[in-house]
Amino acid sequence: MIAMQYSFVLPGDYDMAVVRERIATKGPLLDELPGLVFKAYLHASAPEKTYAPFYLWRDEEAMHGFLNSPAFAGVARAFGWPSVKTWTPWQATVGDGIREARFATRSSAVIAPYAALAELRLQEEAYAQQALALGALAVVIGFEPVTWTIARLVLWRDAAASEAMPVALHGGADVKRYDVGHLSAPGA
Repeated sequence: MIAMQYSFVLPGDYDMAVVRERIATKGPLLDELPGLVFKAYLHASAPEKTYAPFYLWRDEEAMHGFLNSPAFAGVARAFGWPSVKTWTPWQATVGDGIREARFATRSSAVIAPYAALAELRLQEEAYAQQALALGALAVVIGFEPVTWTIARLVLWRDAAASEAMPVALHGGADVKRYDVGHLSAPGA
């Protein structure tokens, strides 16, 4: 599996109704995309106006197929040429209720040089289990050894659950909160 995300920070006066309308029209087009486990159409109005879709792919061929497609070209035309971040998942749990996700939290952490990676992975798996115990519908913990970072995406049914995760479990990381405008989950 491969986790992938790109993000667009939009101007302060940008009408987020444009993003919501795009999600409503384009979102269902990926509901049956082969090789896609899920795509969460994430957007936020605060603290910055952001459109930041998050994908979980079965393999690199599926990811490359999308990035080479007219669909991705359309995103780039609409919002600009993004930097696409990718991670290999240390943890990827997708529950049966994933299509009910309405909120997401996303955090990341820099891995300290010479960190005990096996121990860190166990800590991240414990984080995932805690999120699932609090009602998370999906948890993806991504590992990236070029910039040595961890990325955590958690999908939630309601806002209260998304805020229930203790701050200490994020390891001091900045937590971004998003609305989920649509969730395509052909592989779930």
